[in-house]
Amino acid sequence: MAEAVPVRCPACLRENGYTVPVFPCACGSPVVPPLDLTAEPLPLTRRTWSETWVAVRCGACGREGEWPHPEVGCASCGTVVRIPVHPLTPEPGAGSPGHPPHRPRPTPAHPTPDASGPGPGQGRSQGRGAAVGGTGAGPGHASPPARRPAFRPLTIRTARDAVTTAALYLRWLGFQDVRQPDGRPVPSAAVDLRAPGLVAQVDPTTAPAGLRAVECVWLNGLTSCATSVYFALAGYTDEARIRADDLGIPLFVMDLTGMPQPVNDPADELLGTGA
Repeated sequence: MAEAVPVRCPACLRENGYTVPVFPCACGSPVVPPLDLTAEPLPLTRRTWSETWVAVRCGACGREGEWPHPEVGCASCGTVVRIPVHPLTPEPGAGSPGHPPHRPRPTPAHPTPDASGPGPGQGRSQGRGAAVGGTGAGPGHASPPARRPAFRPLTIRTARDAVTTAALYLRWLGFQDVRQPDGRPVPSAAVDLRAPGLVAQVDPTTAPAGLRAVECVWLNGLTSCATSVYFALAGYTDEARIRADDLGIPLFVMDLTGMPQPVNDPADELLGTGA
């Protein structure tokens, strides 16, 4: 657990203890926002989606992800303050900051077309993310499988955007007639997506998806004789990742740019072969 630090309330000047949150990177390593304790905390008077998130770089794999901006409520006067965080410094040879998950990938997102075409199993062996512009499952071995066009992400600003992005991504993978639920999704609950042969859940909350969520989507898929897939904005707990590997459930994590990324081997396989 991260160490607690004192944060002075700008309204009543009382010091409140704050424990820095630890978030799970897609590589499994802990990510901690680097607080700037030399800067004054700012009272939070109005929330906006963009200011609710902050970019943090994983010290293990170099991946940049969007995580909830640190906040603390004063125990005395009730003022909510936003704690400043050190901005990211550009790394030598870094790629576009708008699509940070692609930087640790060894294979380009848009590989040069090859007349021979990669086999269904080759895309997975190149590492996660190698098949973002990759292949779908071919009908036979006589001709190479058709290459999918690059996925066009949708910037995520609301819970509805997260559900829409997941639905578009599933259609891009080859699932037909992906149905979104009617009405506005509740930010505190995962949202179901259904298609023939598919049961998916999208968690648009800021808390990592846990073991129970993974087991529930697996049971729903088992009941429907369908493939189970899970999307989350805030990643997954270690228990959820281990259980998903055991059950063969593809896990994807989405950043605010709207580009889903595979988290485990079943997700790599689904990305490489398609629906």
